[in-house]
Amino acid sequence: MKYIIEHMEQGFSEWVTLEYAQIIRDLGASNLILTSLPADTKKSDIPEKLLELGLQWTTKPLTEITQDFTDLPELKQQRVCLLDPRAKEDLEPADADRFDYFVFGGILGDHPPRDRTSELLQAYPNLLVGKRLGDKQMTTDTAIRTTQLIIEKKLPFDKIKFIDYPEFRFNKNEATEMPFRYVLDTNGKPILPDGMLELIKRDSEQSLDDLL
Repeated sequence: MKYIIEHMEQGFSEWVTLEYAQIIRDLGASNLILTSLPADTKKSDIPEKLLELGLQWTTKPLTEITQDFTDLPELKQQRVCLLDPRAKEDLEPADADRFDYFVFGGILGDHPPRDRTSELLQAYPNLLVGKRLGDKQMTTDTAIRTTQLIIEKKLPFDKIKFIDYPEFRFNKNEATEMPFRYVLDTNGKPILPDGMLELIKRDSEQSLDDLL
């Protein structure tokens, strides 16, 4: 199964880099493709961490990726699933046989959410089929993790254990609530990319400094 992220951010923030790195570790580099990077993007523009993990990327749009990756199956109409928070139907295990690709628009981690899915649906109206992952916003790595559980592990959405808007407490005076839904691990803790908790703490301290 192939997963595609239409990279709709300007550059690579530390947050995005940590998310993409975790996604590569979860999926394997050969199963993830980053598409639609700016036309002038060079290898030197890609974070070293992602290159070391084997990130596959292209400046070509979704419909042209087989020009750069000739071993990929053809993108066929109605065989490409866009994970869309506004879709009417939730993703289900049976969709593993219905789709060849699962597309994420760098959209599920925005807060408040931006309607970037509409841009993709308008750009590829006959290619994409929208499916939903519940009614709460997720980070991109959580959305892909959830999709992987449903499609590859055959776990129905309502059987996945989530936590909504968790609070991360760093000491008795410092805590940050994240406005997203996360998958829980076997210990009942939200799954975050490696290094993300430290980044959240650092951002929280910076925000506090800005208020002083």
